[in-house]
Amino acid sequence: MSTQKSPNPTSPQSAGSEAKQKAGALAEQAKSAAGDVAQNAASAAKDQADAAKSSVADEVSGVASALRTAAEEMRSGSPQERTFGQIAEGLADASEAMRNKDLSEMVQDVSAFARKNPLVFLGGAALIGFAATRFAKASSSNDPQTVIATPGTKRHGDFS
Repeated sequence: MSTQKSPNPTSPQSAGSEAKQKAGALAEQAKSAAGDVAQNAASAAKDQADAAKSSVADEVSGVASALRTAAEEMRSGSPQERTFGQIAEGLADASEAMRNKDLSEMVQDVSAFARKNPLVFLGGAALIGFAATRFAKASSSNDPQTVIATPGTKRHGDFS
């Protein structure tokens, strides 16, 4: 009984190099796909940030307008009228700056301001936090399911 060797058109070395080439091509495709996904995600995040930035700029502009109106209704030349007017102008300028600047520029500006004026920055952040808390509480109290019972009245489900 003799053993015959079947002719093998590819040697083990060429099969290994072919597998390496295929693996390399698949790795390149995976890198490309991951890059595309990352680019799409970054683009979507930038679009969302721009929309949020625009919304905040609109809100700040609305507050500036309300302060201008309040200042106009006050006694002309009074300290309150001047203060409200100055705050309104500052907010209007901030709103315009938000619209015209890129998000990364805004972050750099805020960071530079925080380094130069840490107490003012922390105080402003605290005021914004308090205002946001008040706004959130006011918004939640308008919930139609919130029931305020007056003394002596029974609500559905009270058995006492």
